[in-house]
Amino acid sequence: MRTLEACYEINFSKVNFIERKIRIEGTKTIISGAFKTGKSYLIYDFLSTFKPKEYLYIDFSDLRNEISDVSKNLEKFIKMNEIIVLVLENFDFQFELPNCENIIISTSNPKKIRGFENIIINALDFEEYLLHDNRHQNITQSFNIFLKYGNLPELINIDEHKRIHRLQEIIELQCKDETQYEIFKILIENIDEKKSLFQLFNTLKNKIKISKDKFYETCKIYENNKSIYFLQKYNQEKSVKKIYCYNHSFLNAISHVKKFKNEFANMIFLELVNKYSDVYYLDNIDFYIKSKNMAIIPIPFFNRFLMNNALKKIIKNAYEFEINEINIITISNNEKISDPKLKINIIPFYEWALS
Repeated sequence: MRTLEACYEINFSKVNFIERKIRIEGTKTIISGAFKTGKSYLIYDFLSTFKPKEYLYIDFSDLRNEISDVSKNLEKFIKMNEIIVLVLENFDFQFELPNCENIIISTSNPKKIRGFENIIINALDFEEYLLHDNRHQNITQSFNIFLKYGNLPELINIDEHKRIHRLQEIIELQCKDETQYEIFKILIENIDEKKSLFQLFNTLKNKIKISKDKFYETCKIYENNKSIYFLQKYNQEKSVKKIYCYNHSFLNAISHVKKFKNEFANMIFLELVNKYSDVYYLDNIDFYIKSKNMAIIPIPFFNRFLMNNALKKIIKNAYEFEINEINIITISNNEKISDPKLKINIIPFYEWALS
């Protein structure tokens, strides 16, 4: 029982936690989500409402914790110590769950179990980021750092000169081998692009030795744990999907090639996917929210005169799909465009994200 006794000594009462928009509310909960998005801190917040002797916290990524010791003695240990909260972090469901009043599981592989609520935690949206960021005194500074280094909670308190290196480490740490790394890398390199998995596979197989099955299986893993998103074209399931990543700044961390518009669009997509379940794309329209009859267009540096032709195409498509409102998201522009049928707003990202 050495592992269980050591885990029982862990105390989270002094962990400093900043509120997230999502919380653990059920007695039986499975938490999943991409790497380093804050799953553990959500658990620490939940445990802070209990006395240390009321919970048992076991992290299976801790090399000191022996699975055989845990699975053999867990049920007995819970009864013996009258534990009312069991936490299994980084759990792969290697053994049957014991009886306990509260069971909280974090896992990279989402699993549905009867009686358990499933929570998916994403990285910080911009509003949450501002709550965590106490280094910068104004919203413009915070936005610039958010845009450059992304939305992962731990990056906020790291010295700026170390952030790119830490982003690279985070990418590597979530890949089990070189093949997974190359797959994740090629997906990141193609954010905000319309690329089929077959196209990407053909590109990658010229670089490394890889089977089609391995490539598709790995992409499915990244999709299931919300590391990668594949955005569908509205009403066209067989059309090529657009690719997005859970942290828009990963692209900047793996390549010197600048794709600022792609990163900016990915950042906007992440704000949308946190709020809506019906996000699609259309021709000439980056994001279409069906339930709101709304189009979202990322154009970092909007110039009405230079973009006149593109704007005409956007408006034409908006009429076709009976869209009521177009929001063009920029770095700093703020204006309105008059149209007889449409509400057209040009809005800075930070104003739009907080509205």
